[in-house]
Amino acid sequence: MDLTTIRNLAARIYGASNADLICHELSKRIAQYEFPSYQENYSQKDIILITYGDMVTRKEEKPLSTLLHFLKKHVSSVINTIHILPFFPYSSDEGFSIIDYKSVNDALGTWDDVERISEEFFLMVDLVANHTSIESDWFQNFLKDEKKYNCFYITIPPDSDTRKVFRPRTSPLLTLFETENGKKYVWTTFSADQADLNYQQPEVLLEMIDVLLFYVSQSAKYIRLDAIAYIWKELGTSCIHQPQVHLIIQLMRLILDQVSPGVKLITETNVPHEDNISYFGNGKNEAQLVYNFSLPPLTLHAFHTGNGEIFTQWAETLKTPSNKTAFFNFLASHDGIGVTPANGILPPAEILEMAHQVEAAGGYVSYKTNTDGSKSAYEFNINFYDALDNAHNPNLPIALRVRRFVTAHAVIVALQGIPGIYFHSLFGSTSWFEGAEKSGAPRSINRERLNYFTLESALRDKTSLRYRIFTAIAHLLSIRSALPAFHPSAPQKVLSVHPAVITILRQDPDSGKEVLCFHNLRPEGVEINLPDSINRNPTVHSLKIHYQNSSNKHLFNHGTVKLAPFEALWVE
Repeated sequence: MDLTTIRNLAARIYGASNADLICHELSKRIAQYEFPSYQENYSQKDIILITYGDMVTRKEEKPLSTLLHFLKKHVSSVINTIHILPFFPYSSDEGFSIIDYKSVNDALGTWDDVERISEEFFLMVDLVANHTSIESDWFQNFLKDEKKYNCFYITIPPDSDTRKVFRPRTSPLLTLFETENGKKYVWTTFSADQADLNYQQPEVLLEMIDVLLFYVSQSAKYIRLDAIAYIWKELGTSCIHQPQVHLIIQLMRLILDQVSPGVKLITETNVPHEDNISYFGNGKNEAQLVYNFSLPPLTLHAFHTGNGEIFTQWAETLKTPSNKTAFFNFLASHDGIGVTPANGILPPAEILEMAHQVEAAGGYVSYKTNTDGSKSAYEFNINFYDALDNAHNPNLPIALRVRRFVTAHAVIVALQGIPGIYFHSLFGSTSWFEGAEKSGAPRSINRERLNYFTLESALRDKTSLRYRIFTAIAHLLSIRSALPAFHPSAPQKVLSVHPAVITILRQDPDSGKEVLCFHNLRPEGVEINLPDSINRNPTVHSLKIHYQNSSNKHLFNHGTVKLAPFEALWVE
């Protein structure tokens, strides 16, 4: 162990007087576990499926077992990593209000079930670092004023000046609790059931690193740092992206690089793009992966408007600080479509228009409270298939709706980085309006649990929406996996060839072969000129088509390409 660097980082966070004790405690905790080792390099075969542990269920079987059976049958040939959203005992927020970090929710299964999944797929696990459930032993011991825990959570007087605090919700920042030592106002960033941990106490960080090490010992290859940007609070600041947050991530990265090389950190920071990419650090010392949070709203905007110019201008700037880092490219997840990451890229009027489109399609718009007390759109809650609907073409045939949805995914699969596909996207779900209405929680609209036999029946029916979408996206993923040009760090150019077409050029770093990816954003055909560098190539008329999601046969003619409505076309 590189204890010198660990000591230096600990001293920068907590002061030199605490550094030796922290090093000693970390060494003891590391010695408790045995860790696997993974290949450190990325591959174009790295594709991640995002799912709840009980996304698909059948009677008299634990959901994690059902999930493994279903995924082995349907996706093992095209997806190699499964992100199981928090599968621990919880009290609210669909798993993100954790009662016990080291137990598996009995309703889902056991650690043996998780291990069996990790034997077939790489595993991503959430480290919910910012808060715990108020039902957790930690918080209950805090209420009892037990010595170890009486400073585990952030408490401040109710009249404290919190005007500068960045708020991702409209709920109260502070929640009153009765403790053995009187009334205390506890910091609750996300809800009254989720009490924020006090990382200014070294013992809190030590406990959370212990949880991190435990997950790695249980075969987690990817650790998703949930809401990590919020973990360090100091009044008088925004209490987000504080320098200590980055130092803590650096400490986690340093430890993991030594005890289990190949384990990767991925930061979940639903914030403006420049803040988001800061979590790469210098490319070697913080997260290896960062959620590309600007991608969903910008992709949605491009399809709504039929114009990809803003998307292209933004995508041209995408760079990571080293070939050890990559963007995690996604369109949908268990949460909604974050709007904040589009701030500064899309004009406010364009964001507002998107919100109107989402509401017209039956979705919801969630709001946050700004520092001046005003409210602004924070998240669109809707299934991405429905979110693509456009008031300008409301009667689009089902075949074109499917093609539009698949082409949107072709964009993120073609981009430099690692693609993440949400279960409901891969298997062709639409918005679960009934669930959102019954629960009163807008995010439920994209969190429906599915019956195993009903889902299997739909996947056997070649006329069903689920079959059409699943087979198309699975084919798309298989093409990506086969072509080294789609290696996560393979060279990329985003080209401006037509306002209605997102054009991405990828290159195999070894052979030099290039794959040119066209994505038509409009419900009508588009004719574009090939880039000059390709048009001058004598093999222009014998380009090899790797992927095409239309029956368009007359593609190339004297340096032009004709794209069918919403067509995705990848040529070598």
